[in-house]
Amino acid sequence: MRRNNMIWNPERECAEKEQMHALQSRQLSAMIQRMYDHVPFYRNQLKERGIEPGDIQSVDQLKSLPFTTKADLRENYPFGLFTVHQNDVVRIHASSGTTGKPTVVGYTQQDIDIWAEVVARSLTMADIHCGDTIQIAYGYGPFTGGLGLHYGAEKVGATVIPISSGNTRKQLQFMTDFNATILACTPSYAAHLGESILKEGISPKDIKLRAGVFGAEPWSNEMRREIEKLLHIKAYDIYGLSEVIGPGVSMECECQCGNHVFEDHFIPEIIHPETLEVLPDGEMGELVFTTVSKEAMPLLRYRTRDLTRLHREKCDCGRTLVRMEKCLGRTDDMLIIRGVNVFPSQVESVLMEMSETSPHYQLIVRRENNLDTLEVLVEIDEKNWSDSIRELEQIRRRIDHNIKSLLGISTIIRLVEPNSIERSEGKAKRIIDHRQ
Repeated sequence: MRRNNMIWNPERECAEKEQMHALQSRQLSAMIQRMYDHVPFYRNQLKERGIEPGDIQSVDQLKSLPFTTKADLRENYPFGLFTVHQNDVVRIHASSGTTGKPTVVGYTQQDIDIWAEVVARSLTMADIHCGDTIQIAYGYGPFTGGLGLHYGAEKVGATVIPISSGNTRKQLQFMTDFNATILACTPSYAAHLGESILKEGISPKDIKLRAGVFGAEPWSNEMRREIEKLLHIKAYDIYGLSEVIGPGVSMECECQCGNHVFEDHFIPEIIHPETLEVLPDGEMGELVFTTVSKEAMPLLRYRTRDLTRLHREKCDCGRTLVRMEKCLGRTDDMLIIRGVNVFPSQVESVLMEMSETSPHYQLIVRRENNLDTLEVLVEIDEKNWSDSIRELEQIRRRIDHNIKSLLGISTIIRLVEPNSIERSEGKAKRIIDHRQ
């Protein structure tokens, strides 16, 4: 059933700061005790700092506690960080790993229930309810995207089309035949679906979409506007990561002035990625989460590698939850080109402001004569690809000028024909680094 004022859980989402502080403190204290009792890794970490479980009574003490990294998850593969017996684990998810070992996440039934709750809160922020049909084009299986959205959508009473990722022709068929009103997928795939609708000559009256829930990769506000133009929808940003719970860690409301973090379950901090000091609200840094309500595998100060800022002013929607800005990118996606920090989202913002380019691009990095070079492959849309060589050169020069003005470095701009950059059914591959 729909909640009043488009807020699924007003008691938590509109809590006074003192109430939230007290709740987080109780949760943190209980979580530290469970970790100390059941996880040797955390027990050793705490002992090294001379911390006993009873010492932690307030969330204000969080900054004195150790961090957890993805390397820690892999070193304790597969179940070394679980705080419950295997019999109490009802589901296991895993994200792919470059080292051969994925990062494994376990869930108790209570964890699954909490996950459905936070996704229900997220979807309610986008006014998604029992009258909607949501086409979930995130991947199902070990990846958390598909099943995470699925359970939350059912909780709000929406009709679910669990199509998973890929098979664009079938995506369009289901979208039209089943009258989907909501699309959930990565933003790059949403842009691809929008282009495919035009290519297939599907009439706008056959598409009933009104909103989209997009995440799993950084995307700019310029990309948002492009998707909204292609699909004639309102596009919302959802944030999550498998290690923390999956999608539903934070979500945009109708005000779209940052993602509300469900801080009654996930306590956020911003740290300097090198010094590790906690930064004040409003400063850009690395996002860190402590998962105080998770049973199977709680994480203490998990370093996400995502770069963003936090804001705590009450939102016009009525929620008091802390808000995180759209992620600029990831520290491990950041390119350092001749001493300048470059994120794919910065290049994307330039390209999406130009009418001649498509939402598809790649950054290719090479090292020549001990000097790094950055080549930007830019896909030109079909109506401009047929322009004369002189007109294409003008487009290339304009892109070159705009990127140089933003980044302060020279790049090699190469225009490529429409549909020549490989489309991804999941996360788009933006960077090809040949310096290894």
